[in-house]
Amino acid sequence: MSNPPHGGVLKDLIARDAPIRDQLYTESETLKDIILTERQLCDLELIISGGFSPLEGFLTEKDYDGVVENLRLADGTLFPIPITLDVSKEEIETSQIKPGARITLRDFRDDVPLAILTVEDVYKPDKQKEAKHVFRGDPEHPAIRYLFNTAKEYYVGGKLQAINRLNHYDYVGLRNTPAELRSQFTKLGWSKVVAFQTRNPMHRAHRELTVRAARSRQANVLIHPVVGLTKPGDIDHFTRVRVYQAILPRYPNGLAYLSLLPLAMRMAGDREAVWHAIIRKNHGVTHFIVGRDHAGPGKNSKGVDFYGPYDAQTLVEKYRDELGIEVVPFQQMTYLPDKDEYAPKDTVPEGVKTLDISGTELRKRLKLGLPIPEWFSYPEVVKVLRESHPPRTQQGFTIFLTGYHNSGKDSVGRALQVTLNQQAGRSVSLLLGETVRAELSSELGFTREDRHKNIQRIAFVASELTRSGAAVIAAPIAPYESSRQVARETVEKAGGNFFLVHVATPLEHAEKTDRKGVYKRARNGEIKGFTGVDDPYEVPTKPDLTVDLTQISVRTAVHQIILHLEAEGFFGN
Repeated sequence: MSNPPHGGVLKDLIARDAPIRDQLYTESETLKDIILTERQLCDLELIISGGFSPLEGFLTEKDYDGVVENLRLADGTLFPIPITLDVSKEEIETSQIKPGARITLRDFRDDVPLAILTVEDVYKPDKQKEAKHVFRGDPEHPAIRYLFNTAKEYYVGGKLQAINRLNHYDYVGLRNTPAELRSQFTKLGWSKVVAFQTRNPMHRAHRELTVRAARSRQANVLIHPVVGLTKPGDIDHFTRVRVYQAILPRYPNGLAYLSLLPLAMRMAGDREAVWHAIIRKNHGVTHFIVGRDHAGPGKNSKGVDFYGPYDAQTLVEKYRDELGIEVVPFQQMTYLPDKDEYAPKDTVPEGVKTLDISGTELRKRLKLGLPIPEWFSYPEVVKVLRESHPPRTQQGFTIFLTGYHNSGKDSVGRALQVTLNQQAGRSVSLLLGETVRAELSSELGFTREDRHKNIQRIAFVASELTRSGAAVIAAPIAPYESSRQVARETVEKAGGNFFLVHVATPLEHAEKTDRKGVYKRARNGEIKGFTGVDDPYEVPTKPDLTVDLTQISVRTAVHQIILHLEAEGFFGN
């Protein structure tokens, strides 16, 4: 018999009675609405499916205060993470959000009404307290950055009535609600289930530790990866799910089952581990593997871990009786080449030869196309990873040239385009500043805001081309450091490689050799907001490469860029 849900009753809010669902849908079309963000959608999905039981909606202020300060809802039930619906002052006014109001919650992707929220209260949270108590206060913590830079200033609390389940178009057969997963366990005859939480690909060591955990508890394994929002920079869930599907046949027949969890992680360490345990309990699980630095975001800029290595295990153990789920400590596995097997590190006698490959080493091998041994990962898993992470010789990149008008960046860009076309292997696109202005940003002026918008457009185009394996050369003036940083982040977020080249030809030379007389017109006041005349150029603080065409030729500048790309592994032998 599967584990009872947290709080005793599974709060499955999905309306299965057609007349009630139709009635709610009709009402939803008459109400003011809130368009949910990606993170809010993840939270909503797990509220209405019962994954966050005993929650029946977003936290009221009383519940929020209790969770933040004491890890408990107002009624005393253990709950460690505040599940909140953040809104702006403008949304409150536009949608008339106030106690007693009924508001339709819609999916930003297709405008479908998902639920009706009956507002109980609207409150302004103490974000400093939330940051300190829930995430330990380090401003570099990704959840704290989200809290202050992305989350809106007010929270809305109230209960939900679900209208529709969220539409997913990927891996539909692997997405199970708690009720569906419980039913599946019953169908399979599973009475004990060990859940394995992961947001990373799985390799042989993960398979070994989960099999050992299951056998030691005479249980089965639920591979329950997070496919909502994880840590920035994590491998995309499409790749990871293909890895999980590839490794599943490596388990003894009937031992393991794969189901996806649409969770928006907060990377809250020990508190998150307790939260994960509650979620798995709601899905019918009896045992839960908690690893070293479970749900931690790693290290801050000073190289210090945000959480202690065993904080998560300690806190889950503290609440073990209330949680009603047995914690299985994560065993760090290591490979013994002389025996061709894996064993827990702490059981290996001193002097016995062991082999390990770190995450950093694995990423390096993927990037450079180096071999990945079969003792570390199965060939079918490596095949999936190589398909999604081709070596540098097959990856796209963006060369972003910045400098004054007439600095020679356009000349460098054109010459670089020819050189890259000559080398073949990638399509090459050239985005010159004047061309982009004419074709993509013709309605924009030269205010700081319009300049930033122009760079954003260039970065978006570059990111899409780079993602598809192309070489992109962009050569705008890009006078502002913040805009250049956004361009880098846009390309890298899309999985691309970005190199900033500062064409550092001095202003005096650029102006002196300006045969078109543009600087002269700017000096005479005929052109307003001209970079270097009456608008600033912020010198890049950390360019990947700097070239000055008063010191070297265009040919040499291009050669230096090619050498830099070769050193980074973008050209094969």
